[in-house]
Amino acid sequence: MKCNIEKLIRDRGLKKGFIAEKLGISSKQLRNYEIGESYIPMPKAYKLAKLLGVKVDDLYEEDTE
Repeated sequence: MKCNIEKLIRDRGLKKGFIAEKLGISSKQLRNYEIGESYIPMPKAYKLAKLLGVKVDDLYEEDTE
């Protein structure tokens, strides 16, 4: 799966520290979600999607490679 979280945050001009605070996680944990080291739990995924103004489905996409 390809993670779109980093791109979505950047495209909206939001600071990662702000996003991490709103999700109740550390900036390091947010980075782990962005690089695919771990997957975001569904409750936090819904909260993140709402913050970014996207659907949960937009956070990840199928990696065709």
